Amino acid sequence: MKLLLAATPLTGHLNPLLALARLAQARGDEVVVTTARAFAARVAAAGFRCVAYADDDAPEYRATELPAGPERSRREFERRFVDPIPVQAAALRRLITEERPDVIVAGTMFLGVLPLLLSEAPRPPIVGYNVSFLFRDRADGAPLGPGLPPSRDAAERARYIAFGAAADAAFVNPVRAYADAVLARLGARPLPASLTQSILILPDALIQPTVQAFEYPEGALPERLHFVGALPLPAAETPRPDWWPELDDDRRVVLVTQGTLANGDLGELLEPTLAALAHRDDLLVVASTGGRPVEALSGPIPANARVAPFLPFGALMPKLDLFITNGGYGSVTQALASGVPMVSAGVTEDKAEIGARIAWSGAGLNLAANAPGPDAIRAAAETVLADPGFRARARALALDFARHDTPREILAVIDGAAGALAHPAAA
Repeated sequence: MKLLLAATPLTGHLNPLLALARLAQARGDEVVVTTARAFAARVAAAGFRCVAYADDDAPEYRATELPAGPERSRREFERRFVDPIPVQAAALRRLITEERPDVIVAGTMFLGVLPLLLSEAPRPPIVGYNVSFLFRDRADGAPLGPGLPPSRDAAERARYIAFGAAADAAFVNPVRAYADAVLARLGARPLPASLTQSILILPDALIQPTVQAFEYPEGALPERLHFVGALPLPAAETPRPDWWPELDDDRRVVLVTQGTLANGDLGELLEPTLAALAHRDDLLVVASTGGRPVEALSGPIPANARVAPFLPFGALMPKLDLFITNGGYGSVTQALASGVPMVSAGVTEDKAEIGARIAWSGAGLNLAANAPGPDAIRAAAETVLADPGFRARARALALDFARHDTPREILAVIDGAAGALAHPAAA
């Protein structure tokens, strides 16, 4: 079988699809990847052929000319994900003709699949691979984004409905109208629901790389949704630093990172965490700068801290006693699969929703702030380390993950989509 993988050019969006590509290649499938030119070298370094397109650095766009608020969030979302639709759709159509793939697997924010899904033109089956929380419309009326847990009573539901109506007016409806206008220019039908809901319901199948217990138990699930657990990270995806043996001494190990996207200011979470825990000789605090040089840190590194631009998370996660994160979905999923409790911060992008799920699940605490101070981080970290309930809940979720044969289930979803929808483009 031949697979075409379509990835939004962001590290946290590309890496899961490369992991899927390794699965498919290992069983003998042919794999072609499309993403923006800036990420083509990463795809080639992973051993896959990349047919790149130009996206003018859209996913990195920041509307700094606008104050923080709904207008800025809306414009950033439109520029990052909706504006690239025409060039992405053109790339897909060209590759369908030239490569004749049996199945397209697209990250859910690769919106260039929408014109294919919303037109009558022949196409291969399309499988969505969700790279974040399950962003379905909420049954209790709560808007997506601010990280509201399930409503507990009628009064809270009424507040959520009011919040949701305001979010619809400021963000959801304008984004849907903006996307519909782009789709109309490409000859496609309008979206059947909000953009986020449409992303979930339109593909022929949808892969969600987590367990159902980490999602709120309210509202109907999309019909073609498949929870598959978490793909294990490659054992040697990043070299081990020379201080690696220290992870096996008698100290408890804490990891802190701001990921690879929201790490422009390491003073938001990484630096205050190092300061907050510097007095704890019983802890080894390890930090990843997400690719930034270690020298980007301001001030001296505490004696109990070790820092590297990247760390081999696959080997590191089982050694952790606590993960302090700004809420990147991939690393949070890996922590849950390893039974590691967390302290979450971060409210940009999808991070507020992910942090809210960490707290709701009982696997950690959510500080709900982009830049929590050292005192808040220290108090949360010490609470999670001292209370075995957080570890117990994280381990219970890890057992849910362990019940999945993730590689087999992912490939079965792809094979099922290939069998359910004939390949008109090859006729």
